Amino acid sequence: MNVLIVGSGGREHALAWKVIQSPLIDELHVAPGNPGMAQFAWCHPEVKATDIAGLVELAQKVKADLVIVGPEDPLAAGLVDACKAAGIKAFGPTAAAAKLEASKEYAKELMTRAGVPTARYGSFTDKESALAYVEMEGAPIVVKADGLAAGKGVTVCQTVEEAREAVNELFASPDAKVVIEEFLEGQEVSVLALSDGRTIKQLVAAQDHKRVGEGDTGPNTGGMGTYAPVPAYTPEIAERVQREILEPVIRTMASRGTPFVGCLFAGLMLTAEGPKVLEFNVRFGDPEAQVVLPLLENDLLEVMLACLEGRLHEVELRFREGAAVNIVLASGGYPGKYLKGLPISGLDEADRRGVTVFHAGTWVDDDGVLVTGGGRVLGVMALGSTLEEALKVAYHGVDAIQFEGKTFRRDIAWRALKS
Repeated sequence: MNVLIVGSGGREHALAWKVIQSPLIDELHVAPGNPGMAQFAWCHPEVKATDIAGLVELAQKVKADLVIVGPEDPLAAGLVDACKAAGIKAFGPTAAAAKLEASKEYAKELMTRAGVPTARYGSFTDKESALAYVEMEGAPIVVKADGLAAGKGVTVCQTVEEAREAVNELFASPDAKVVIEEFLEGQEVSVLALSDGRTIKQLVAAQDHKRVGEGDTGPNTGGMGTYAPVPAYTPEIAERVQREILEPVIRTMASRGTPFVGCLFAGLMLTAEGPKVLEFNVRFGDPEAQVVLPLLENDLLEVMLACLEGRLHEVELRFREGAAVNIVLASGGYPGKYLKGLPISGLDEADRRGVTVFHAGTWVDDDGVLVTGGGRVLGVMALGSTLEEALKVAYHGVDAIQFEGKTFRRDIAWRALKS
């Protein structure tokens, strides 16, 4: 098979790393790709992940048998629909199904219709009503941008004043729509599940660390690190999530004529009343994919084809024993302003220390030097027979890599270690 993966981040590097292991693969292409993927795949930096027509043209040019869509933006823009129209198989939801992530208001309405447990909420298109709702509900409270925000459109406000500021900031944009939610307490868990539109099967649950600082302090980021599996996500909770959340959503979407085919990401809070949905994403998580995919023993291409052909019920998902950890190395100043173009060293030594490094924001400069190119620069992944072993190997790898301003958290998986 010839496969085209769309995207350029750590998630797409992890997908490519997993796909290249398949005996089904002939050629692997990535658009636009990154220097990490270029080690084993054909990269096409001239085609951006949001260029729908260009991606279809590229898929035809490289004779792609399958297109795998990494980021949310091309999904919401209808890349899967465009591929289907051109007679090309594509893994991911249609634009209509991707609305589950593209609009938080739509997702909330669907959850209400399906009877899925989630936080109480209000949806607003004018600032005055939103501010009045904040005053009525009090704090803590959660303020969200309705549309896509690259994992950073959520503000957890501990005071009413913080909530006012968040509302004012979001409504500074024209045509803004804001969802304000009840604050839920508990452990947050990311559940990635694969669906063929009728059947949905869970992968190993992961736990992300969204705050930039240790002890979960500082502003939200796209994710500073993750681990899997999560001890708090017991088999009993997993069964309840399957019955009360995943299956009702898949049934409801199918009944609306927008069946969900692809990877459904459920961001959950494990509350005292049981699991509740914080949000849905319609693709593999980043950085969750970097630990979930290494634990999957199945051939990913075979599973994806089963999803596209409506026979996921025939597939038994298998997972390796032990744990996986992914530590994000970020640029100094992230998620605020940060420098780019800083040389990176130590990757060969990190490899010798037993880790797999996923590139998230890198490029090669005119002198052929690997340099920083984003807020999240690299993900250092390690496997171990235990979580403690995986963490030890991962941080040993982290210490081998150097670039100016390197920022990371030393407390990834602290909740699991504490329990």
